[in-house]
Amino acid sequence: MIGILIVAHGSLADSLVECATHVLGQQPRGLATLDFIGHADPDERQKALQARLAELDEGEGILVLTDVYGATPSNTLCRLLEPTHIEGVSGVNLPMLLKALNYRDTLSLPQLVLRIVEGGRNSINHISEGMCDAAKGR
Repeated sequence: MIGILIVAHGSLADSLVECATHVLGQQPRGLATLDFIGHADPDERQKALQARLAELDEGEGILVLTDVYGATPSNTLCRLLEPTHIEGVSGVNLPMLLKALNYRDTLSLPQLVLRIVEGGRNSINHISEGMCDAAKGR
């Protein structure tokens, strides 16, 4: 199984896991978080990230989801990426996480990355009156 790690500012990572647990009815196995709160030593953050990655590694790879590209979570991850084994995607959202959880047992890590990036993008919509009418069956 591909492990999934969410690395984000504040308590966003924990909140996303809480939401996914609510939707799925149980906390998914092989899912962990690392919240970056305040200002910490970059080397300490990298060590914490390495430890989380080691905990999740079952041999099929690890998908790391971060909140903002170019910020501390993704910058810390950049030093630890290993193509096809440790992959990262920024812009994490709940639909992206749910898609990752649902497909991680059937896709390879590179395929999973492509699927969730597409799913994350496709989940962003302008909620217009027409969309609401369609959802209500009008």
